[in-house]
Amino acid sequence: MEYRTLPHGGEKISVLGLGAGSLHNADTAEVERTIEAAIEAGVNHFDFIPSNSKPFEGMARALGRHRDEVHIQVHLGAEYTKGDYGWTTDAPLAISEFERRLASLGTDYADFGFIHCIDEDADLDRVMNGGIWDYALHAKQEGIIRHLAFSTHSTHIARRLVATGEFDLAMFSLNPMYDYTDASEYGRGEASDRMALYQEFERAGIGVSVMKPFAGGRLLDAAQSPFGRALTRVQCIQYALDKPGVLTVLPGVRGMDDLREILKYLDASPEERDYLELADVAPQVREARCVYCNHCQPCPAGLQIALINKYYDLACLGDELAADHYRNLELHASDCVACGHCDSRCPFGVEQSAHMNTIAEYFGI
Repeated sequence: MEYRTLPHGGEKISVLGLGAGSLHNADTAEVERTIEAAIEAGVNHFDFIPSNSKPFEGMARALGRHRDEVHIQVHLGAEYTKGDYGWTTDAPLAISEFERRLASLGTDYADFGFIHCIDEDADLDRVMNGGIWDYALHAKQEGIIRHLAFSTHSTHIARRLVATGEFDLAMFSLNPMYDYTDASEYGRGEASDRMALYQEFERAGIGVSVMKPFAGGRLLDAAQSPFGRALTRVQCIQYALDKPGVLTVLPGVRGMDDLREILKYLDASPEERDYLELADVAPQVREARCVYCNHCQPCPAGLQIALINKYYDLACLGDELAADHYRNLELHASDCVACGHCDSRCPFGVEQSAHMNTIAEYFGI
């Protein structure tokens, strides 16, 4: 298992996490086995927002045995008063449900307490002014919430929440279908705007936990995929992990069989992780830009092309630390020999050899 570091706090988070939205398909014993097996494989990050209350007991037992080893996301705004998942901005209900779910897990704190699934300005205003936000800040002070977090599908709402300066983690829907098509309400925003948001997360020190990496399974089915062909779970996971700020990808699983499929990522070869085929199927109607996926490697001249692009993009946003990191690189954009190898390999149509000139001129090195 690979681990990435939470910028604010320093916790090590497994690149594969686990979502609980589909665990109601399994019985309690299967849920417990699945969570235990995930932990044994190195998974240490879990999202606790199942579709109904059925999985709580099995999850509680498994997570409870490893409480100090795992990170749990619990959401303020998810409610289960009727047994199945519901959503609310009513503060007393959201707070009571949040505390009830902590108790159901046998824990007195959430590693990440989430402002849950806000996609509209009016809903965010109710959260910020109706009691939920005040409770979240108080819970953070009391240690009931270790890190404040939020989930949204909207780049606009994400930026409003980032601007508070209070958050350490964001849960965001991320996959090539949402980035390159308008085929889902969950993939809001142009690809260039979504990429800019990932960069803003990184600059603000906000880690990203990825939801919907397979677009609800549509990307895994050629008949449903907007690209006319199926991608693999491994390709989708790698696509998400290549984006700025991303710490962990949280696929939903229904039990042990699904978990085994997810864990295949750990042993996948570079060829199996490669999603170069998107270059042939993703519509090239949005601005071509580097997404730091490293498909251009190895560079014959030895340049770290993705890192050069990353530091340039962050520097353009005003990040002086990124500019310093660029200057400290052994090789710079000006060392590009314009051989064209990267241009032929880029899945997203970036003419990197020409872009190196732009970057070299920007930094003056």
